[in-house]
Amino acid sequence: MVNLFRKKKDDERRGPTLLTGPRIPRHSSGWEALLKHLRAENGLRVLDIGPTSPQNINFLTEMGHSVYMADVVHESLREEWKLPPEEDGGPPRFDEAGFFEQNLNFHGRQFDVVLLWATLDYIPTGLIQPLVTHLKDATLRDGKVLTIFHSKLTGPYTAYCRYHLTPASDIEMQESEPYPVQRVYTNRQIEKLFTGWSGYRFFLAKDNLYEVIITR
Repeated sequence: MVNLFRKKKDDERRGPTLLTGPRIPRHSSGWEALLKHLRAENGLRVLDIGPTSPQNINFLTEMGHSVYMADVVHESLREEWKLPPEEDGGPPRFDEAGFFEQNLNFHGRQFDVVLLWATLDYIPTGLIQPLVTHLKDATLRDGKVLTIFHSKLTGPYTAYCRYHLTPASDIEMQESEPYPVQRVYTNRQIEKLFTGWSGYRFFLAKDNLYEVIITR
């Protein structure tokens, strides 16, 4: 397992991302489909975005895959990445170049699978499209990205969670820090956000979450 973050002097002061809640199993059609792909292939490189999950690391490495970790939501919400607007009353800006250099510098690695989870619902607006573009450059042709989106801003299942993998069709949701959902997407907006990717497979659910597997 490789952690993509460079350690900074203030890491010890701010501590690790908190995982505070119990693990709640949830059926995931997206994970079920991706699991078949992981079992059919050998030696894949997997980028798992979220707080460190020893369960995910062990599960994927035991399947023979390489695992890389990146805690994007927690890092992107730090004040140091915010830039002043270009003019009074203008939209806030984000230091995307500095963020990617320090937190998502893959050093030329490309990935077969990206577990993006619900990251795009929580990160600052100025990072959304740059992150999707950055991941496109780092994903191999025909690579798969598993994403989760919320259909509501508030209510059940909108708390920021870590998703833990299982060998079945369930994923275990564990509440982390209390970040709010910042936006919701329509299917058309998702396709537009991932313009230039080759395929989209949507999975509907009965709760406030739905899933998409996007193919490079």
